[in-house]
Amino acid sequence: MMAAAAAAFSFMHAAIRHLSGEMHPFEIAFFRVFFGFVALAPVFMRQGWAPLQTKNVKLFAYRGLLNAAAMLMFFYSLSITPLATVAALGFTAPLFATLLAMLMLGEVVRLRRWTAILIGFAGTLIILRPGVVEVGLGPLLVVASSVVWAFALMIIKVLTRTESSVTITAYASIFLSPICLAVAIPYWTWPGLEQLAWLAAIGVVGTIAQTAMNQSFKLADASAVLPVDFTKLIWASAIGFALFGETPDIWTWAGGGLIFASATYIGIRESRLRKQGKLPPGPPSTAVDRAPPSEDKPGQA
Repeated sequence: MMAAAAAAFSFMHAAIRHLSGEMHPFEIAFFRVFFGFVALAPVFMRQGWAPLQTKNVKLFAYRGLLNAAAMLMFFYSLSITPLATVAALGFTAPLFATLLAMLMLGEVVRLRRWTAILIGFAGTLIILRPGVVEVGLGPLLVVASSVVWAFALMIIKVLTRTESSVTITAYASIFLSPICLAVAIPYWTWPGLEQLAWLAAIGVVGTIAQTAMNQSFKLADASAVLPVDFTKLIWASAIGFALFGETPDIWTWAGGGLIFASATYIGIRESRLRKQGKLPPGPPSTAVDRAPPSEDKPGQA
């Protein structure tokens, strides 16, 4: 399941990169959310409006704003950045999420996770190499997206204590849709049939990827599934080379490897601490998809 998720995420990112040559990435982001919202129709047909009953509308609004910002930055970065670089820097999300969990939620981060965080940030510096080469806008947007997504993840951690996964997903789509539409309007061009097919594919493949990732955490321990997520970098490199002529340099592989190793350790460590009751339940810091999935189990929104 995790291998399928890694491949699906990589193909979705490649489709966004391909389509961004014809449409603005902000418009692509809107349709990603729109098709995710359409996918919720069967849920409302079964349950009616019950999933929308909540006392946390303000928190959902904050999450929607943060989620939209992270998603828009990430989609724009895909249009101007090699896929392998996006994949490698995308692994930084768990590092920022762990730091914010300590600062905002009072979670205790001890020496081993601190060491993993520092190693991960060292990997980020290896990829970016500030002062050695000019740091482009695309890589900076990926890192900024990870930071903003980490803030959104903190709100999701709080919401999972009282809200169902369906409610969290529904409100994500409700708030993201108008925000993404408003940002996309200045760049709007009506998609043709072929473009609509690509947009629908992005929505479907994204949903498959998120569902497969959720299922992998349900079927196996984090220590078994997280290492497989590294294949995302392999897929991104292969697809980027085959379709766009991109060849990742040694710095991307070295830095990406360090970031991934640290993020994987953090994910495994958090899983063990939750089993021991030393961490509250909530979504793992490894949840990196910036767009809302169609339906998640609790803790995987």
